Amino acid sequence: MLVANYKTKKALKENVGNRLNYTETSMFGSEYVSNGKFPVVGPSAYDRKWYAEVTMENDLIKKVS
Repeated sequence: MLVANYKTKKALKENVGNRLNYTETSMFGSEYVSNGKFPVVGPSAYDRKWYAEVTMENDLIKKVS
């Protein structure tokens, strides 16, 4: 699961239309996709306070749910 480097889910939602600030955590390959959906956790891999599903389009955040 990707780590979204935002303090809160609200902060992530405020960045719709921007590039995603993230950290890859999988040792099995890249989880980030420039067009599609994937789950994220925040604010860090060790301090999991919130989860979300991010929809990306052309490397920009289109939707956060």
